[in-house]
Amino acid sequence: MSPHNPPPLPYLTRLALLMLSVPLAAAAQQPAMKSHEVNPDRSVTFRLYAPTAASVTVGMDYDPAMPMTKGGDGVWTYTTPPLVPAMHMYDFKEDGTAILDPLNPDVVPSFRLLTNEVTVPGPAQMWDLADVPHGVVHRHVYRTAAIQGLEGDAERYYVYTPPGYDPRADKKYPVLYLLHGWTHVAESWIHCGQANLILDNLAAQGRIVPMIVVMPMNYGDMDFVTGADQWDDPSKVAHNVEAFSTALLTEIIPQVESLYPASTGRGDRAIAGLSMGGGQSLVIGLAHPDVFGWVGGFSAYVNYRDLDAAFPNIGPKTAPELLWVSCATGDGGYPSTQRYIAWLKTKGMATMAVQTPGEHNWAVWRDNLVHFAPLLFRAAPSTQH
Repeated sequence: MSPHNPPPLPYLTRLALLMLSVPLAAAAQQPAMKSHEVNPDRSVTFRLYAPTAASVTVGMDYDPAMPMTKGGDGVWTYTTPPLVPAMHMYDFKEDGTAILDPLNPDVVPSFRLLTNEVTVPGPAQMWDLADVPHGVVHRHVYRTAAIQGLEGDAERYYVYTPPGYDPRADKKYPVLYLLHGWTHVAESWIHCGQANLILDNLAAQGRIVPMIVVMPMNYGDMDFVTGADQWDDPSKVAHNVEAFSTALLTEIIPQVESLYPASTGRGDRAIAGLSMGGGQSLVIGLAHPDVFGWVGGFSAYVNYRDLDAAFPNIGPKTAPELLWVSCATGDGGYPSTQRYIAWLKTKGMATMAVQTPGEHNWAVWRDNLVHFAPLLFRAAPSTQH
């Protein structure tokens, strides 16, 4: 799923790592500099002071790492090509060891990646903070019995309620369950995806039905993110989906529907996600047509050897109101996504197949949410077969 694969590391240690990334003696000798500088042409220049290193690389998003050039002052430098205006992830490796940028406090929350953030500005986007009414993001913690590796321990999920939300009103709200990708955490759609700002801005333009959005941490087995060789073993992939499906259906959804005025009809429930979460959304959503009426996969993991086994018993009679399957043309998963779309057609499944420019990154996933959310909980949109 990701070419970056340093040893597993809980993301909550990131502040400590920032402090330890550069020894104090080296920090005292470090020349004054900007470690990440956005240039007028939207390229980014990266700098890292590593006078004793033999090699330093910088990786952008999920692209291959690029070698940096060492200067006489011990500062390594690399300038990217012009980038799409968005938040981008980057990571340094010093002599093959992943490190955080010691001069950038903006860190991507992740279980495995030591990754910083840089935002390339551009024209106003739907995920920018705007002077519009804002919804509220609520944090919930509960003890899970279903998620393996956390049995009896605290699990968490986030809930976005829209502008004007009134928990005492008779109105029932439709609900979107929005899932993150592998290595990500429950708050990733808020922290990296700006999902709350996207929904605020869409609501201000009258483009979406007011909805509740639930963002859980969607691992069914914690070993799937902290262990090794997960994606090479189809049984581990299937087990992770199955265990999370149990947590979602028996723990998270019942809690949400007891705490919020959430509509309980299939036509008022949607599930969507990115990468790992996109694959989970497709598997769970299509396996439970009585629960979810709207299903979306953004850059979804669908690289199954046996699609009939991964997606059993699907057909037109149980199809959702919307089955959205999207992938960027520069994404490594693009070929498997096209194979999956072709397979769905053989099953008579009406599919909204979406191709966009871009890679496997947050710029694409934010844009997917911008265009997916307005379709939900309305009359079924036109689709492609």
